[in-house]
Amino acid sequence: MKTDRSGIFFSGIGGSGVSALAAFMADRGHRVSGSDRAFEKNPYHPALAALKTKGVTIFPQDGSGINESLDLVVFSTAVEHDTPEYAKALALGLQIRTRPEFLLQIVSEHKTIAVAGTSGKSTTSGMLAWLMSRLGMKPNFIGGGRVKQFHSGSNPGNSITGNSDLLVMEACESDGSIVGYMPLHSIILNLELDHHPISETASMFEKLVANTAGLVVINADDKNLAAMPALKSGKTITFSVSEESQFRPQDVVFLPLRTEFSLEGVGFKLSMPGRHNLYNALACIAVLSGMGVELKAISKALPDFSGIERRFDIHLEDVDHLVIDDYAHNPHKISAMMQAASRLREKICYIFQPHGFGPTRMMKDEYIAAFSQGLRPSDHLILLPIFYAGGTTKQDISSRDLAAGIRKNGKSAEAVDDRNKVIKNLDKWDNYIIMGARDETLSAFAESIALLLGLK
Repeated sequence: MKTDRSGIFFSGIGGSGVSALAAFMADRGHRVSGSDRAFEKNPYHPALAALKTKGVTIFPQDGSGINESLDLVVFSTAVEHDTPEYAKALALGLQIRTRPEFLLQIVSEHKTIAVAGTSGKSTTSGMLAWLMSRLGMKPNFIGGGRVKQFHSGSNPGNSITGNSDLLVMEACESDGSIVGYMPLHSIILNLELDHHPISETASMFEKLVANTAGLVVINADDKNLAAMPALKSGKTITFSVSEESQFRPQDVVFLPLRTEFSLEGVGFKLSMPGRHNLYNALACIAVLSGMGVELKAISKALPDFSGIERRFDIHLEDVDHLVIDDYAHNPHKISAMMQAASRLREKICYIFQPHGFGPTRMMKDEYIAAFSQGLRPSDHLILLPIFYAGGTTKQDISSRDLAAGIRKNGKSAEAVDDRNKVIKNLDKWDNYIIMGARDETLSAFAESIALLLGLK
């Protein structure tokens, strides 16, 4: 990668991971352009305006943005190789990288803190980057979720550039590139079924640990992580809520919309609810403490962190109604979300959109188990059609299959073909929680539900 104003084109620039890279490189002074079919479908996409304001040029995804002036073309792994852009980049002999390959290079150029785990990566990496910024450590950040306090008219919120050589990054295991990272420090939050079988993900995490030069921060409560040899390593720092660890909080109080606890006599307040967010905060505290930051300094900054967009986003909260939008999309995240929501209201209607036919097929039994366990007798579940971003995947499963399994276990669930059916029957419920990943229109759907309920 050249150090001057290189021309970089990002195909699939609207995705959470790619938009972060594009914004990061634009802030570094490079000429950045890109395309995304999601922008063509949704002109109000949250990343579009911010990228344009930052000076990123957006093209249709038809090859018109690919020309000889480019030094590099970066393709999202969601973009197929039979697109006009890929064909034109090949024909012009341009340097081509996948998003994971490009990210790997950036990671190697910094003192990186890699945040891994099958759940909570976006929140934890965003929280850590924000805390480090607040503490004057001037970090760089490349994440998947949009940090509310980083989001501005010219920043989608999933990256920042700092004056230090520290980089906080979300280390996703989905594409396998995590095994190539050589970070300074690593955090591993948990290990559950998500993109890959647990055994495959465990192998990737073990490789990440072996490649980590400094601290390895691990959740000692996670039964699947507990079997990893890294727990016996001298460079490991553990955190927990239940099991013994170096960072185990006392005086934990879970309130409807926040959590309070103490560590070594220092009181902490977290402006986010749920046990899962407590784990995220403990991971940040553990790595910062390991880097020499005093607990009192962390405690002073933590309450002001306001979270990640589409992570427990409250669109409406009054005496009669509650509407929350959340990114929860795998069984572990769904269970954590429902546990936190159960403290808020009775009679909740959950709306879930599964993301992708492959993941839904792989996690079918776990989805059914999570909802069957989390739904109370007073709750109801509406399943939207499986989100399909394109491609040639086998479409041999549907939301009806999940609904049938959940009903078989005695819980209230239905599958609908159209969101309008939900809108037409809003009067059946007062409290709604919308869950799902990848589809940016879910947030607008939650907002429309909130507006209509607010008019009652």
